[in-house]
Amino acid sequence: MAKVHHAAIGTRDVEASLTFWRDGLGLRVLMDHAFDGPWPELFNSQGSTLRSLFLGDPDDPDAGIVELVELEGMAPASASGASPVAGFFLLSLYADLDVVLPRLAGLGVGGEPVVAPVGPVRLAVVHDPNGVRVELMDSAAEQNMSSLTERAER
Repeated sequence: MAKVHHAAIGTRDVEASLTFWRDGLGLRVLMDHAFDGPWPELFNSQGSTLRSLFLGDPDDPDAGIVELVELEGMAPASASGASPVAGFFLLSLYADLDVVLPRLAGLGVGGEPVVAPVGPVRLAVVHDPNGVRVELMDSAAEQNMSSLTERAER
């Protein structure tokens, strides 16, 4: 079975993206490296250098990685808040909403969050500077998800 290693987000402004993902959501930079490669052939980019920043939790390698990708000729972000479209829909993270949402607001990133309960779990939806929809599941949801996983395994 294949395993998800990371999700990559194309960015035209690494610093704005870091303000959201690192400073706002609390992910840590695990790697920041430029790679020369066949990016024009693989990704239809205009240059052969790709800057890759891996963000995650160094104390929990299984928590997942968000990669910020900077390539020459990156097209502008799509309009955030657009109606759902087929293809990539959102990236979902666990977060303490009472801590993270005020921090994002203080940094002036994420836009106006939409917060709503879904069953016993509070969810918030914000957008990163690249237009990526980000679902934040309140930390309490992590315990609920564990019980769902345990039930599915039985």
